Amino acid sequence: MANLKRLLLQINTKGVRLFSTRKNPIDPEDALKLPIFEYGVSKKSYNRLFVWGHTKTGALGIPYIRSTENYESIKNFHVPKRMGFGEKNEVVQVACGFGFSLFNVKHKDPDKMLYGTGLNTDSQIGYHEVRQDKPLEILFYPKPIAIPFKDTSTCEIKKIAAGRAHSLVLTNEGLFLLGNNGYGQCGRPIIQDEDYSKGNYIHHIVDIDGKKIVDVECGQDHSLALTEDGSVYSCGWGADGQTGQGHYQNISTFSKVQGDISTEKIIKLNSRCDFVMALNDKGDVFGWGNTEYGQIMSETGDQQLHTPTHMKKLKSLGRIIDIAAGGSLCMVLNEDHQVFTWGFGLLGFGPNVQQCTQPTKIPEVLFGKNDFQPDNVVEKISCGVSHSATITSNGDLYSWGRNRNGCLGLGNEHDQYFPLKVCLGGLVKNISCGIDHSIAVCKPFI
Repeated sequence: MANLKRLLLQINTKGVRLFSTRKNPIDPEDALKLPIFEYGVSKKSYNRLFVWGHTKTGALGIPYIRSTENYESIKNFHVPKRMGFGEKNEVVQVACGFGFSLFNVKHKDPDKMLYGTGLNTDSQIGYHEVRQDKPLEILFYPKPIAIPFKDTSTCEIKKIAAGRAHSLVLTNEGLFLLGNNGYGQCGRPIIQDEDYSKGNYIHHIVDIDGKKIVDVECGQDHSLALTEDGSVYSCGWGADGQTGQGHYQNISTFSKVQGDISTEKIIKLNSRCDFVMALNDKGDVFGWGNTEYGQIMSETGDQQLHTPTHMKKLKSLGRIIDIAAGGSLCMVLNEDHQVFTWGFGLLGFGPNVQQCTQPTKIPEVLFGKNDFQPDNVVEKISCGVSHSATITSNGDLYSWGRNRNGCLGLGNEHDQYFPLKVCLGGLVKNISCGIDHSIAVCKPFI
């Protein structure tokens, strides 16, 4: 310790004077000549992307495969991994499909606004080939998807959505649909024996019934569109009533959904599989589709509802501000920022409760609200096929449910019975949950 140079800071009435135990005191002016280093500062304040879950489909967009590696030995990402693509591009929104992902990038060049990675068996992320007539069925890194804009000088992407094998891209020029159309989910006539792997056709819908489309949503094999007047339109697979058309047939053109929402102004839609939830401007919730897990208790006991029905059992919860529908469970967020779940699966109440027909509140303390941060509340909710997630006002992410291939991001593949915080290197802005992978858009801490 004798050779240790000790610097002491002395504060007096004349200011700050720096001195040491050496015979020659240190000149404070010398400190101004020292170089200044900046650590962890990006040249641009891009959003950060974190991905986790199943890796072998390529949906995480990380080029991990090498020619010397055994494909079967590649492991899933159990913890969030920072995605290099997000460092080079300002991604503003993401959409997780079944084994593939879409990325909306803020860019002036229309050819660099939309990217996709993962399974591409049905050209759900565009047509890509390395040799003529040899379409790629899987992409391991995001590749641009060319959207046929008419005016490339003013083009803008408003919303992206991903289903099982089809994609929706809402722009200022209308809605573009690509991928599998086997049930009419792309809003065009079904072509018998159509080869979707070689499909480079992107269907374009300018408006519906002369009304501007303001939002879109993908179920498993059906599509939903919300117009400016709050009307809902649907097309695609309807065997469980998920199109809400009053029948159980497939439909290949966007048609207006009636039922209890016929006179309502809907402001949000959500569907991950075969059940649909709709939220109106008054905070009321409506649902239709597969209800065999108690999503809606039908008076007749039907397990499929082909017509939108007011979910009256939510009235006692107050005004609802957010909705999420998973494969077999539902979740709502009320104006008091309380989370309620019901249905079948890992609902967030521990291992002993896996089925519940009545909306039940998950204790707020499980989302980080306590005496030290009393203002920390849930702001957004989201569902994958069998897992759930919430984002709090502090920018924290909590997840729970079936942990397929590590899609919860908790460091393992064990199922999680109640909400647990996910460790991320940023403040979470948005989360998209697929069937076995998840992607979060984050803002840097600084």
